Amino acid sequence: MISIIAVAWSHKMQYRNIKKNNNMMNIERQAEILNDLVKINNDRVEGYRKAIEELKPEDADLRILFQERIGQSQAFHRELAAEVAMLGEVVATGTMASGKIYRTWMDVKAFFSGSDRKTILDNCENGEDAALVAYRSALESDDLIPSQRDILLNHFDVIKVSHDEIRALRDVL
Repeated sequence: MISIIAVAWSHKMQYRNIKKNNNMMNIERQAEILNDLVKINNDRVEGYRKAIEELKPEDADLRILFQERIGQSQAFHRELAAEVAMLGEVVATGTMASGKIYRTWMDVKAFFSGSDRKTILDNCENGEDAALVAYRSALESDDLIPSQRDILLNHFDVIKVSHDEIRALRDVL
């Protein structure tokens, strides 16, 4: 009888440890997903800063638009960083390697094609495409809790509007 109780107790403790480990893994996975989006928003900031550098003086309207997008990305970054911190994890810094490669491509493209308005808007639309892909991928995860998913859906919707606005500006040229 004592051995049956001991076995039952052992199984109960193993279940608790598995549950605890799964919860810890889930928290780590949530932080990883959120940190990827922190980096994506850092990429957006850097991409729009780069685009501003390429603008001509007569493109003041785009300068204002890009400054707004920088502010938007910084706000998203703060929101995501707060979520990561609430999980007790370290907030990512820097940008995605793919973002660095993309900005280098922007430099090369601008060098050969000039920094015309259409090229700059095309590059910005491509950057927004990358952000949308990253958010779509994050939203497909089963690891997120509802409040995290709500934040990401809001960000996704705002970035989608931004993407469509930039595409419309480019398409009229």
